[in-house]
Amino acid sequence: MLGTNTKSISLNHLGIKNAKIRYQLTSNELHDETIQKGQGTVSSLGAIVVNTGKFTGRSPLDRFIVKDAATKDEVWWSNINLPFEEEKFDKLYQKVVSYLSEKELFVRECYACADEKYKLSIRVINEYPWSNMFVYNMFLRPTEEELHDFSPEWTVISAPGFMADANQDSTRQHNFAILNFTKRIALIGGTGYTGEIKKGIFSALNFILPVYKNTLPMHCSANVGKDGDTAIFFGLSGTGKTTLSTDPNRSLIGDDEHGWTSENTIFNFEGGCYAKVINLSQENEPEIYAAIKKGAILENVVLNDNGVIDFSDISITENTRVSYPLYHIDNIQNPSIGKNPKNIFFLTADAFGVLPPISKLTPAQAAYHFISGYTAKVAGTETGVTEPVPSFSACFGAPFMPLHPTRYADMLSKKMKDAGVNVWLVNTGWSGGKYGIGKRMPLKYTRAMITAVLNGTLSDYKYENFRIHSVFGVAQPRTCPGVPTELLSPRTTWNDDKAYYETAFALANAFRKNFKQYEEFASEEIQRGGPQRYAF
Repeated sequence: MLGTNTKSISLNHLGIKNAKIRYQLTSNELHDETIQKGQGTVSSLGAIVVNTGKFTGRSPLDRFIVKDAATKDEVWWSNINLPFEEEKFDKLYQKVVSYLSEKELFVRECYACADEKYKLSIRVINEYPWSNMFVYNMFLRPTEEELHDFSPEWTVISAPGFMADANQDSTRQHNFAILNFTKRIALIGGTGYTGEIKKGIFSALNFILPVYKNTLPMHCSANVGKDGDTAIFFGLSGTGKTTLSTDPNRSLIGDDEHGWTSENTIFNFEGGCYAKVINLSQENEPEIYAAIKKGAILENVVLNDNGVIDFSDISITENTRVSYPLYHIDNIQNPSIGKNPKNIFFLTADAFGVLPPISKLTPAQAAYHFISGYTAKVAGTETGVTEPVPSFSACFGAPFMPLHPTRYADMLSKKMKDAGVNVWLVNTGWSGGKYGIGKRMPLKYTRAMITAVLNGTLSDYKYENFRIHSVFGVAQPRTCPGVPTELLSPRTTWNDDKAYYETAFALANAFRKNFKQYEEFASEEIQRGGPQRYAF
């Protein structure tokens, strides 16, 4: 760890005047600062616990991109990528830096992208010490030598205490996260949720890498086996990216954000993990549980009077989180780079219980499911949700993708074909009926299926070993070591063919309805990768 750095820096060039700058503090120092300021509590595991305030998750409708010469013809302007005028950005920026002037600020130099060819240097300015500790955990940490001539390419300014005036500042409400690609600034205000910081840089890289570097950015986790084979896990929040990639028999590259280069290597964007901890247990996820110690930050969890965490308590939010540096995990790849990608897993938590627990995809199906990015919301996750609801997020990360989804899909398809990668759809959701009737697929069986793929047991498609799903057309294995055979066929687990097919057709209809927005950009081959037929 770095000690308290004595380098003198100024933020005057940014418009921040007379600030008391706490520069490059260590994790321990930031931990202590958080406690001393009454902004956090120490849990019985040693990690500090903070409350992020009103916002316990990202606010996608309050994320903007400045529309200017650099972005106007490249960005897919939509209800995901909302435009913000240059002049209005400049006025809001001046308000934020004026607000931060004369305050105590925590400043950190860091990097994104583990591959030296793609490394992005970043300066992050935080109002709170625990926000800066999050940055220490999540980004790549420069050495003392690298700090001597550190020159940031991007600046992140995070001011949770600044509240915008929607009428004056052209925001939707008091919080905002705005990317300015010309000035290379991520401006965040009105929210303490730390995920906005990491996803701001992720969104920036999702523009920079494909447009300027011919590299595919991915919302995925990745690990590597003893023989050097890399596995990639795509999935939305809650589908198991972190859990399934953290494997004692494989080295973790990273749990959330990666690039796939033209040299066919995979590299982590980050230096840490940001894992959901709802219902976390030492038995089911021992590596993640062990990573929760001093140096980690728990967000919005509930403690008892003895500092013991109740991981099942969702009274603050279901989106309880922990951030920790990668070195809190024993089995990591160092540097965070892998080669020879052999298998890709698309993870979905199908709350309708109709998709197979694992199935092999053709290239066309892989492109279709990548563009679709399906999972499901279950009752209780949002106000008014009482039944399972299909949820689609293009490329398994639409809120972070400034370009049109088919641009990422085309890059992925080419890379999959060039590398000869096998692609699998893994349902970590429900079996034996939809949410409320069936049960969640046991983690031990999902792990067994993924292990069977990685060790080659399921890798080769042979007709006699697979059957084709009659609605979605995917190839589901007839048997798998360590998994009860009856679980491999979702229809069999229902014991009610009529109800199963009615539900399967309804989900197929939802897929087709969602995909209509992409049809004019997608090839006929990709469109054929969707559900085989649907009911009216």
